[in-house]
Order: sequence, then structure tokens, then C-alpha cells
Amino acid sequence: QVQVVESGGGLVQAGGSLRLSCTASGSIASRATMGWYRQAPGKQRDLVATITRGGTTTYADSVKGRFTISRDNSKNTVYLQMNNVVADDTAVYYCNLRPFIGVDFWGKGTLVTVSS
Repeated sequence: QVQVVESGGGLVQAGGSLRLSCTASGSIASRATMGWYRQAPGKQRDLVATITRGGTTTYADSVKGRFTISRDNSKNTVYLQMNNVVADDTAVYYCNLRPFIGVDFWGKGTLVTVSS
């Protein structure tokens, strides 16, 4: 059974930094693309960043140059380093594990609140 658990959310001042972590269990986790999505109040869940097992990354335009996604395959863990955060970054951040196209596993989410 696959489990996905996020950690690291909290309150951060605008311009500050925060690092999110997500660890996945299960034999397929090591082969999967992992990523972060976020959902602000009243809005849909949107892509933030993804990273393949080989290290290929994609980013939403709104976070390019400020956020960095990385992973440790030996620990089935993905990280999201968030720098120079802004108020619009306030959201619940969800970790995603995608072993195959059309198959998704999600964490329960971690709240990030940016104060001005």
C-alpha cells in the first residue's frame, strides 16, 4: 500500500523561506515521478513542480526562480525549497506520487501561510 506524507508547512513572512518534505512508502515509490501541487482557498489545485526519478524538473511559471524541487531516491523523499515567498503562495500544499500516467497517490496536505 502506498502512503504519502508531507511535512514542513507553517507560517512564514513574505520574503522568507520554507522547506517542505514528502516521503512515500511502497515499492513503486522509487520509480515514480513526484511533485507538489497547491490549492488556495476557493481555487482549484494547481501544479507547483514535479521531478522524475532521473531528476528532470518542471515548474509553474509563478514559482520559477523562487522554488526548487529535489529528491532523494534512497529515501523516497521529495523536497520543495521555497524562497522569497509572497502572499499568493499561501495554500495547502499536496505531495503527489505518479508511478504511471493516470495513477496518482496524494498526501493529506500541509498548510503554508505567508504573512505580509
